[in-house]
Parts: sequence; structure tokens; C-alpha cells
Amino acid sequence: MGFGKWIVGALGWAMFGPIGGILGYYITSKLEQLSEEVETNNENQSWNQGQRNSFLMSLLVLSAAVIKADGRTTTHELNTLRRFFIKNFGANAANDAEEIVKELINKDFNLYEVCVQVRSCMDYSQRLQLYHYLVELGVCDGLIQREIDVIEVIGTYIGLAKEDIDSIFAQFGRYNSNSGSQGSSSDNSSSYSNSESNYRILGISPSATDEEVKKAYRKMAIKYHPDKVATLGEDVQKAAEEKFKTISQAYEAICKERGI
Repeated sequence: MGFGKWIVGALGWAMFGPIGGILGYYITSKLEQLSEEVETNNENQSWNQGQRNSFLMSLLVLSAAVIKADGRTTTHELNTLRRFFIKNFGANAANDAEEIVKELINKDFNLYEVCVQVRSCMDYSQRLQLYHYLVELGVCDGLIQREIDVIEVIGTYIGLAKEDIDSIFAQFGRYNSNSGSQGSSSDNSSSYSNSESNYRILGISPSATDEEVKKAYRKMAIKYHPDKVATLGEDVQKAAEEKFKTISQAYEAICKERGI
């Protein structure tokens, strides 16, 4: 399925406010090319499609912010972007997404305003899923401090709790060491040990009691349950299932370690 076709179906809230202003030219172009492909949806389907489209348009804008944070665009980053769209929408969609992001990298936009719109229009679980992808994008070619700063600012601006920001970084075995000089080309993030990473994924420290471990897992299981993003489509829900599995595996590892 082409990128433009699903945009034609139901544009959603992202076509208003700063995101709509940033992407307006590209979306209008697709509408002109694909206006004959519009399919009729019932009201509920149309609403869900609008949520889905808005999620992905927001993802494109914020992906550009992450990619250009270190002043370079790498093959690893573009391949990560392409894999996401190929898996969810096909090769044509990936081509369109890459083209748009390459243009956005050279475009100035107000990151705060974009994030405020995302925060006001997406529920918390949808924002978590969006942020998970952005961290994956940043990590794919190694993190430097400027990238970490931008990714953490996005997390704060879209209204995520610090424990959730740290948890998502930990799911990739990374954390911000707050070391290294600004603008360095080296990887300024650091790696957790497997054991410490499991605790960070649950948003707790190794000193937590057994009861606190169980409580933290229940809290994360509710927050990250794939059903929370069901309106974004089966493919996004499937990606959420992978994240949910990571949380479950972290909990199981801690339980095994402690003999719970």
C-alpha cells in the first residue's frame, strides 16, 4: 500500500497546527496524485485511520529532528526508517517516507510546538510507542550527547514521565551518562549490565523490595499493554507487543534472580 493512499483516507488531527503546517506541502502533493484512490469508511474506521495517520505523520517530523540532531544523516538511520515503513506499509510507502524525512531534515521547525500538539492529541500509551521508535532510531548508529539531548527533550515535551524515558532507553540497554563534550562524535551513552537494565526497564532500582518489583511490573504491564494502541492499526500494535515482551522478560529475569 502506498504512503499517500492511507493519508487520503482520513487525515486526522496532525493536519492542523504546527505538524500540518510543516507537512502541508507534501500531503497536498499526495492528495493531488491519489485523489481517485479515496475509499469510503464508516465513522469509526475513519476516526481510527485519522489517529493512525496522525501518529505516523508525527513520527516523520520527530524522526527528522532526531536524525539531524548530530548534524549528519547516516545509512543506519535511513535504513531504520525504511524498515519501519516497509514492514507496515510496503516499499512504496518507505520511499515516500524517506523522501519526506530528507526534506524535513533541511527544514527548520519549532520542536516544542510539534511536541505540544502531539501531547495534546495522543494518549499516553500512543506517545510511549512513538518515543520507543525515536529512541530506536537514535540508538541505531550510536548516540552522541546532542542526540541524547534532543531525544530527552522530545520525551519531556510530549509529557512522558522521567521513569518512562529511562525505561525505554534501558530497553535498548542504554542510558545517558551525562558525560562527553557537547558535539563530540563519540558515543556518549553508556550500557547497563543485563541485571541493572532489567530493573531500569521496570522503572525501579536493584534495591527495590520483592513487592515493589511486582507492583512495578503490574504498573508497566497496564501502561504498555498492546491493546492501548489498537486504534493505530495491527502493525503498530504488533510493534507494541514486542516492547511488552521486553518488559515481561525483564520481570521474569528479576524473579529468577531473586527466586520469587
